[in-house]
Amino acid sequence: MHSAVLQERTAQIHRKGDAPLNIDCNKDSLAGAVSQRACVFCGSRVVLYPIADALHLVHGPIGCAVYTWDIRGALSSGPELHRLSFSTDLQEIDVIFGGEKKLHAALVELIDRYQPKAAFVYSTCIVGIIGDDLKAVCRAVAEEKNIPVLPVQSEGFKGNKRAGYQAACKAMFKLVGTADTAGISPYSINILGDFNLAGEIWLIREYLEKIGIEVVANITGDGRVDDIRRCHGAALNVVQCSGATMDLARMMEEEYQIPNIRVSYFGVEDMAQALYDIAGFFKDQVLIDRTRELVREELSTLLPELEQYKKDLAGKKVAIYVGGSFKAFSLVKAFRLLGMDVVMVGSQTGTREDYQELEEITDPGTIIVDDSNPLELSGFLKEKEVDLFVGGVKERPIAYKLGVGFCDHNHERKEILAGFLGMRNFAREVYSSVMSPVWQFVPRLEQEETFLESVPAGEEKIQANL
Repeated sequence: MHSAVLQERTAQIHRKGDAPLNIDCNKDSLAGAVSQRACVFCGSRVVLYPIADALHLVHGPIGCAVYTWDIRGALSSGPELHRLSFSTDLQEIDVIFGGEKKLHAALVELIDRYQPKAAFVYSTCIVGIIGDDLKAVCRAVAEEKNIPVLPVQSEGFKGNKRAGYQAACKAMFKLVGTADTAGISPYSINILGDFNLAGEIWLIREYLEKIGIEVVANITGDGRVDDIRRCHGAALNVVQCSGATMDLARMMEEEYQIPNIRVSYFGVEDMAQALYDIAGFFKDQVLIDRTRELVREELSTLLPELEQYKKDLAGKKVAIYVGGSFKAFSLVKAFRLLGMDVVMVGSQTGTREDYQELEEITDPGTIIVDDSNPLELSGFLKEKEVDLFVGGVKERPIAYKLGVGFCDHNHERKEILAGFLGMRNFAREVYSSVMSPVWQFVPRLEQEETFLESVPAGEEKIQANL
């Protein structure tokens, strides 16, 4: 079976067992490859968007603001200013004469109208090209309105999505350490890298409250400016999406000596381990005992239900393509618990260390891919004859065109998939998709084979037998 791969991308694809892992990653996307990965600007919006009481102004063409409007769907327990997408809507005349006056006027008008706690101003490609002084405008408006106005240097052409994460963390770090930390419990943490999709962070907070842990700030989910300003008073940073927020955790460790741990809230094993790791950090036997009791209680009802799904799902094949590779670790373990075989796994922003860990937990023959594109993904699904594809909105059409079941594990989902409750929801969704009777009525995978056979050998594209 052949898969279509651009020759310049072969170093970013690895098949476990064929050779030692030496995958190329964390580099700019290949021009013309139609990468599934987003740009620097989009990466910064992903991280900062869930701060619900801040103003988010995109300085650039209206298309950039539309592209990232409500990008995470992150829920708020209070203000929802973040769900509006403001833009300076730069036109040709602004490109010629500069957009600084327009930006200043937009900021003043929006701050007067919405009274935000802070404002984030995102730089787009065109702003970087014409040379608007974003920092100077933000500084002037901050003095005029007496609130933090923070420039986010996220010009899209500067690199890849990970560079956007870094730009967001740098902007957010300017808020940290600017408020009083009195009254914070010694058993306190900040939650980084959970974006409160479908209200997941509320479920995690509920677990933590049962144990006896205070959450000072949900920095990237249902976030508040005032919480971030005092989050340097917490004893520990707990990081889930490490690609997006580990830079902020490292800055806080260096500046405020706050240690951090990486966790995942997806799947039975990782959710339980996350709670044990948090409780274990404080070395308090009462916290540890409460954690054990909570996990025991949750598993007593969850595991028998999962066994029912496992009877039909055992042996089914799965392909995974997600934004951050850390989530992929949990998904591999979750599918193993359901008796399913992961035959392909990839991410948009994985590091060499991430892929090394993925290789260690997957089976021989598994395809590991970095920064892939629709043509490659289609080929891998066809080659491996998968029963389920896990990804986001950009991967959904690939699965359905091939007659393959799909599970949305990205921004657009509306159901909790984190925590023990999330594992139950996840298993139900996987079962419903894989076992749906609809697949008997679609020409599964056949159309893609015809397409791949039509790709010419030589020139820019090759048929690579991986």
